Amino acid sequence: MVLTPQESRRFYDRFGEKQDAQGFYEDPALDDLIRHASLAKAQAVFEFGCGSGRFAARLLAGHLRDSATYLGCDVSSTMVALATERLAPFADRARATLSDGTLRFPLSADSVDRILCTYVLDLLSEAQIAEFLQEAERVLAPGGKLCLVSLTNGTTFPSRVVSALWGLLYRLRPTVVGGCRPLRLDQFISSDRWETEYRNVVTPFAVPSEVLIDSRIHPSAARPRHPAESTS
Repeated sequence: MVLTPQESRRFYDRFGEKQDAQGFYEDPALDDLIRHASLAKAQAVFEFGCGSGRFAARLLAGHLRDSATYLGCDVSSTMVALATERLAPFADRARATLSDGTLRFPLSADSVDRILCTYVLDLLSEAQIAEFLQEAERVLAPGGKLCLVSLTNGTTFPSRVVSALWGLLYRLRPTVVGGCRPLRLDQFISSDRWETEYRNVVTPFAVPSEVLIDSRIHPSAARPRHPAESTS
């Protein structure tokens, strides 16, 4: 059972800066994402679930061009306050906003060329992940990149043990693990809407994280239907 937006808000309001302590396993996956997301070419970046703003500040300081804009959102007012403080040196082009918990992004269609979402989709239900992907498709410009990181299933014996124990704790009491559970992101990606550019599983300290980068396929580039294919 996934946490409700209200439960997530209460948990992460309490968790606050302690989230940054998870960097021991998150940072290697984020490093891998940065290496393959072509962020230096981005003009407009949106991050769904910006947390404390640590990742955003890192990108703005060293990986995004000076003209690139950044918008982050989070369901926790504590996290938004922390992110706003971290983003203060970049306030002319970066900000964090409070989300009401819905999956409607505060953006117009085709308005960003990078969407970031790290360690957030593993909090959502399968139906909510599908909603997220619909919104990502709406706001991402053709050819833009969807850049994801999530807890996932292990690929080595130690990481399989860790992911199994994590999944057990989640089933017993989701709040013990912050509402997060291991999942495979790529199983939610439709090949007629997204083209997978990169996928990798990183396992620092035996904690497995999936790194996934997909580009939006413009409708005009979709595979044409063969005349022999059924239309029913």
